[in-house]
Amino acid sequence: MKYFCLLIALFTCNALYAAPAKLCPPSSEFTLTAKPDTTDTIVKKASISAGVSYGSDVQFFGRTGPIKYPYVSSDVIYNTKNGFLLYTYGLKILGYNPLFDEIDFGGGYLFHYSKRFTGTISYTHFFFNRDAAQVIKSASSNDINWKNTFDLKFLKFNAIGDYLFGDENDIFVTVNATKHFESKFSVFNDKDYLTLDPTVSAIMGTQNFVQRYATDHAYRLDIDDIYVDNPTEPKFSQDNSQFNMLNYSIKIPIAYNRPHYTLEFAYKYSIPVNVEGLLKNHHESFYSLTFFYVFY
Repeated sequence: MKYFCLLIALFTCNALYAAPAKLCPPSSEFTLTAKPDTTDTIVKKASISAGVSYGSDVQFFGRTGPIKYPYVSSDVIYNTKNGFLLYTYGLKILGYNPLFDEIDFGGGYLFHYSKRFTGTISYTHFFFNRDAAQVIKSASSNDINWKNTFDLKFLKFNAIGDYLFGDENDIFVTVNATKHFESKFSVFNDKDYLTLDPTVSAIMGTQNFVQRYATDHAYRLDIDDIYVDNPTEPKFSQDNSQFNMLNYSIKIPIAYNRPHYTLEFAYKYSIPVNVEGLLKNHHESFYSLTFFYVFY
């Protein structure tokens, strides 16, 4: 109950600010929020938005831990009218003692290349609770993200580059194709509507974080069923530093939308490939539920 109250407090503390109906947080696969992706809309005036999410398992660039870790998360985004943004994000893995397993702070800038071609560049710093052994991405503490979106109207394409650095360095490229559907009917009145945004994704990159995760959390190897020859001596295989295909996935989010908020349920089916090192990955289904509110 105390975790839920903390998330609600974080969510509601921004009600004093004014905001338009859309927000523009940078989005990439490492981010564990399940909120609808609205990063391609340039906001013309200042806004503050917040969201709370539940997810069935933590995933990091197509990789998961050996057992499922359901979580709740909360984020707050402040957009300036000239395209700059600041944001914070908190993650709590359910069933473990830390109040927060991870807290992030970051900032970025949104811009237009052309009418249909937009981009976002951002920097994020991650703070991890030392007891948060479940967070796979804890091998890295910084991320530089560059997202580019090309909107063909009938289909939207995203190309996202991430450079993560800290105890380990990794590079990722994510490519998405999304088809947007919007209902022509209202559910309760003329101010609401439904949206469906099926998305196909492919993730490529290195995976040095896999070995670092195991060696940094050697005391959890038996619990997580991870095998390593000598966990006291970090080993980094050549394979983990190679740039390979990591994951294919399809995501089907359906959302109920009103002028102030969105409630979204999403199903995602993930197919990891070229699994290296110490984490046992397999085909997996993910479920998420997100409530996202924009303050006027």
